[in-house]
Amino acid sequence: MDLLRHLRFFVAVAEEGHFGHAADRLGMTQPPLSQGVQRLEGHLGVTLLIRGTRGVRLTTAGADLLPRARSLLAGAGDFTEAARRQRERRGAVRIGVIAALGDRQVAGLVAALRAAAPDPAARSVIVTTAPTVDLVDAVAGGRLDCAVVHHPALLGDLRTSQVVKIPRWLLVPADHPAAAKPTIRAVRGLDCATAPRADGTAAFDLLVDTLRERGLDPGFLPAPGDREALSAVAAGRAFALSADPRVRAPGVVAAPAGDALALRVRVIWPDPAPQPDVCEALESALREQS
Repeated sequence: MDLLRHLRFFVAVAEEGHFGHAADRLGMTQPPLSQGVQRLEGHLGVTLLIRGTRGVRLTTAGADLLPRARSLLAGAGDFTEAARRQRERRGAVRIGVIAALGDRQVAGLVAALRAAAPDPAARSVIVTTAPTVDLVDAVAGGRLDCAVVHHPALLGDLRTSQVVKIPRWLLVPADHPAAAKPTIRAVRGLDCATAPRADGTAAFDLLVDTLRERGLDPGFLPAPGDREALSAVAAGRAFALSADPRVRAPGVVAAPAGDALALRVRVIWPDPAPQPDVCEALESALREQS
């Protein structure tokens, strides 16, 4: 007997309260569904449902077993999904990146990692984009081989590369007075669209201090990546910083932001590194983009 399949029948009928509705939900006809539930009841030796002219209702045993059936089905789904991830990751390099890195930069990192392999065609790279705090947890927990994160950040016992500074561009609304000569001092009155503080507390605080040193004390709009930042800038609500040297959009003017506002990142990995050559190749590729 396919227990999971028949439990799925039971749960659908119990939740719909009607065999016909449950059959529609499962994409099957009513007779085999009814037979399947009867077979499950015979297998378990208990009556799960009371049939009536207006539908069905749970017996005491059915009400007790329904949450357990749902739990078993959820567990089977989780098991299948975990197995799928294992298939995908078998032999793959798993890296994490922060959203502040542009799409072209991430593609460049992936290409460099594959090129550094003895057989580039055989190397698969899986990229996870997440906030620094999540990437640190993922690397420490073995779910990622290495990651590119903001500096500064709390890294615990993880190993790190030297800090890499990636130039950034200052983005201002095209209809703002600063657009004529974009400088960080000229954007007074605008909010700053950037990743929220929870994504990387230390890096966010460093940005705040750097802006205050230049006479700015803006409000902040949450913008994890360039898409959200460009939208806020084009709407005239904010200025932003982007590490993508080709970032352009209607309603947005870009200019070099200067060394003080460069994106500071590190490569992090556990000790010992699961794939030392990958960490070295990632750091090297990152420096080439700086």
